[in-house]
Amino acid sequence: MLTWGDGVSNIDLNCLLEFHRSHGKIATLTAVRPPARYGHMIFDGDQIVEFVEKPQIGEGWVNGAFFVLEPKVFDYIDGDETVWEHEPLERLAADGQLMAYKHESFWQCMDTLREKFVLESLWQSNNAPWKIWED
Repeated sequence: MLTWGDGVSNIDLNCLLEFHRSHGKIATLTAVRPPARYGHMIFDGDQIVEFVEKPQIGEGWVNGAFFVLEPKVFDYIDGDETVWEHEPLERLAADGQLMAYKHESFWQCMDTLREKFVLESLWQSNNAPWKIWED
């Protein structure tokens, strides 16, 4: 299993691993729909008929950076300078060896100070969806 340290989620790792084992491919990538940064509006002419503040993006799955990989994945990595998100993932997809585990629950990256504040706010309010353990 592989991840970087900038994503927070409530992904069920057992389900992710079970999905990976079920398909027999080299790699599984967790696909997520990140929360929108801005409110979403639907119009009828100039009238707003629906407004949703920061909805989950309904389209556009992105790499959630939680992976399950088989040892054959090293055949796709040319060396220490290889950028995982470029050649390896692109080649795995082209070879039909990359599957998507679609996670539709909580996922949030922490790439910016703003995102750090969002996650800290959830934690401080005791509303952290990733906290699945008992104190």
